[in-house]
Amino acid sequence: MLEGKVAIVTGGSRGMGRHFVETLVAHGARVGCLARASTDLDALATDHGDAVFCVPCDVSDPAAVTAAIDSVAVQFGRLDILVNNAAIFHPFRLEEASDAEVRGHVDINLLGPLWCMRAAIPHLKATRGQIVSISSESVRMPFPFLSVYAATKGGLEVLSAAMREELREDGVRVTILRSGSVEGSTGGRDWDPVVRDRFFATIMKSGHAAFTGRPASPQSMAEALLRVLALPADINIDLIEVRAADAGFPATPASETD
Repeated sequence: MLEGKVAIVTGGSRGMGRHFVETLVAHGARVGCLARASTDLDALATDHGDAVFCVPCDVSDPAAVTAAIDSVAVQFGRLDILVNNAAIFHPFRLEEASDAEVRGHVDINLLGPLWCMRAAIPHLKATRGQIVSISSESVRMPFPFLSVYAATKGGLEVLSAAMREELREDGVRVTILRSGSVEGSTGGRDWDPVVRDRFFATIMKSGHAAFTGRPASPQSMAEALLRVLALPADINIDLIEVRAADAGFPATPASETD
């Protein structure tokens, strides 16, 4: 389905991003993975051999992003797809938030995709490629304790809508994949347990936990991404919202093992 295509996935070393990488490779793509240096990143390169090129990169650093994206294009000879997946989400009430917590969300969740788009656009123009940025259902129903996270994802959606128009004449398609809750997320494993418990108690009372439902599988979300990428080049999906179908409640990060 994606034979001959080259994709970049940010935050692809673990969680849903890793499933994105594995699914793209399984359907014929070669993939550059941008993520912070880790044993997970090393393992990804080992598992997939020449099909995956792993580049340690902090997406909040614009110079590092440009160098990393250019290196993937050199390694594989082209770039067709950018998947902006890297993000953080930590629960906190705004009045209790540190400067570092707020800046971290903005730097990674909003500026990170912006730097990646800026660096990738010259390569994508050459291939009439595609950008898919991963957003969150919290844009539609912002969660308490995740106000800054939701704001950064809302900003990403507005940025993507504008970029669709900027790049339309160049044949570069731009899509938002707005994701619901997904199993196996690693984003909450470093949460303060006291704040985590307050967060889950609040969303149980507010109805947000029931809204999100029982988490979908990351494999299913990767299939949704694949469907977007496989569409004919003469149509563009501006936004697709893919949410858990099953009723229920999300698990607390304390119950996650990966």
